[in-house]
Amino acid sequence: MDNFLAPHSTEAMAHSKLSEDWLDWDISRPSFDESLVAHCASYHAFDRYLSGEDLFIPPRFPSELERILRRHAYDSIHNSISRSRQTLKAGGYSRTCHFAEQSIRNVLNTEDNARRLLAWHRPNTAPSAVTVDMTHTTSRIKV
Repeated sequence: MDNFLAPHSTEAMAHSKLSEDWLDWDISRPSFDESLVAHCASYHAFDRYLSGEDLFIPPRFPSELERILRRHAYDSIHNSISRSRQTLKAGGYSRTCHFAEQSIRNVLNTEDNARRLLAWHRPNTAPSAVTVDMTHTTSRIKV
């Protein structure tokens, strides 16, 4: 995980904050902290993807990867909203989702992260040690 989101990144620090204070993280603030939830959701999306949780068909393209990560982030945002005792301000849900999407895009666009993440769950396609040469084989079908 540290290869994609360093321990001192905004996402990792938000995840740490929410993980440590899960029961009362929302009480100390006068309103719902959209940025904190969004960055934590982004972290959780990458963590969930790397673990392979709920991943039945691995993505083949960066657009598919981003869609999966966004879906995971939305799940995390929904969980945080449902546990929070604070109400969202007008437009708060859209802003929170936008912040999470922006964070995901930033990670994917850094160096070769998208390529490495796409390869993470790709099956090993190396040829097996035993191969059969079928180039000289012919067969006849009688009618």
